[in-house]
Amino acid sequence: MFEVANQPPPLEPYNLFASDRVLREAVRREQAEWAEGGLNALGVTLGRPETVKLGFDANRHPPQLKTLDRYGHRLDEVEFHPAWHDLMAIALRAGLHSSPWAHPQAGAHVARAAGTYMLNQIESGVYCPVAMTYGAVPALRHAPDVAAQWLPKIYGRDYDKRFVPVSQKSAALLGMGMTENQGGSDLRTNTTRAVAAGGGSYRLHGHKWFMSAPMCDAFLVLAQTGKGLSCFLLSRWTPDGERNAIHIIRLKDKLGNKSNASSEVEFVGAYAQLIGEEGRGIPTIIEMGNYTRLDCCIGSSSLMRQAVAQAVHHASHRTVFQKRLIDQPLMTNVLADMALESEAATVLTMRLARAYDEEGEAAQVFRRVLTPAAKFWICKRTPMVTLEAMEVLGGSGYIEESIMPRLYREAPVNSIWEGSGNVMCLDVLRAIGRTANAADVLRQEFDSSEPRLKTFVERLTTRMTGAERNDEAQARVLVRDIVLALQAALLIKHAPPSVADAFCASRLSGDSGGAFGTLPRGCDLTAIAERAAPLH
Repeated sequence: MFEVANQPPPLEPYNLFASDRVLREAVRREQAEWAEGGLNALGVTLGRPETVKLGFDANRHPPQLKTLDRYGHRLDEVEFHPAWHDLMAIALRAGLHSSPWAHPQAGAHVARAAGTYMLNQIESGVYCPVAMTYGAVPALRHAPDVAAQWLPKIYGRDYDKRFVPVSQKSAALLGMGMTENQGGSDLRTNTTRAVAAGGGSYRLHGHKWFMSAPMCDAFLVLAQTGKGLSCFLLSRWTPDGERNAIHIIRLKDKLGNKSNASSEVEFVGAYAQLIGEEGRGIPTIIEMGNYTRLDCCIGSSSLMRQAVAQAVHHASHRTVFQKRLIDQPLMTNVLADMALESEAATVLTMRLARAYDEEGEAAQVFRRVLTPAAKFWICKRTPMVTLEAMEVLGGSGYIEESIMPRLYREAPVNSIWEGSGNVMCLDVLRAIGRTANAADVLRQEFDSSEPRLKTFVERLTTRMTGAERNDEAQARVLVRDIVLALQAALLIKHAPPSVADAFCASRLSGDSGGAFGTLPRGCDLTAIAERAAPLH
């Protein structure tokens, strides 16, 4: 039998928290150092070989829809492989679905962001219901009576996979259904109708082209009433213990995110409760959307991190032409360039998460302006990073036994979910115009004596405050540059000089959208690549 040689060992077991310098530094810096013990324990759990295997198993055995029972009675249930449930149990035990709401304190959203950042590196399919449950809490609070019923269950950490009324469960999960086939992002064209049924309840009639995570216990949905588009909570069971009239037509056959179920549904007089004011459905549910957009940043940043960690690990162990791959000059450039992208995304994401822990003008600007901006740019860069990282592994990275194909398939979803790139950029333009002192706050965040950043910000400020701010055709250019300026400012303040200098040289003075491996002469490529190596 032939000898297997020059093959890197698997990146396992390893501690996803202790092995990640950038994440550890961000947790301490953004006021969540109190959570390090729990994050370290979660990092150990997620990096165990048996946990890594759960992600592979959950994707190998995707969810199955059970529409009817053997007699023809409607079931509308979704069955998952045990691996998926095991991963959900890990997520809920760590409080990743609700801990900042159940136990609010300084750094709570940062700590939760760090936990989900690690979870998503092992399997993205469990992140969807975790993210939506987290984001739904502020919206539910617009209906105090409904919140009093649901929040204790949402705060529960004992994962309960049973399909039973929420009153019988130890913990609950929430999903969301906004998109209809005729409108997509244009929510005002929604045609689903809500008819008052007495006692404060409504009956919904219509469809949803995408309803995420249909196995959840309830969903926030939009429907038309006589006063306009309104927000409703649609539970899987009616108050009298009957299955609600939510008919799952099919599960979507998606490019990625295979372990998670996404569905197309029809409502046939489904029981629902009003959340917020009639006719104010979009402002009510958009609060959920802002938190889930934050989760898009977390999810995409974490995919970058896992891709870069795998690539650096492989290159550190693989020998080509009598040298380790990581020591080959051109490969060092490629790895360092990807590492810059990953670190910049992570630093910005964790700073953004801190804005959800804080009040005040700067926090408001971060939440309103920089959430969609960061979502646009970070999510756009992720497919490029995962593709380049796959190439580092060569043919070994292209086969399904590797995690790389799964990362690559996952990479586009966050650009689409919760609003496409164009929607995000137009939202940024509106937010800058409507948020008091937004441009001034951003200038303060960009402030630096670094000459390249200073010149970049001067040009950017003119565009943010001038006529170009209203030029929709150039919105992507403006939003990209806002994000690059903030990433550079954060790296100058918090990263080693080698990282900050290379970022400014390539992203502010060079070609920020070209192929990886094009860092200019003079950058300390080895130091940057080694900083990204997972400590194993």
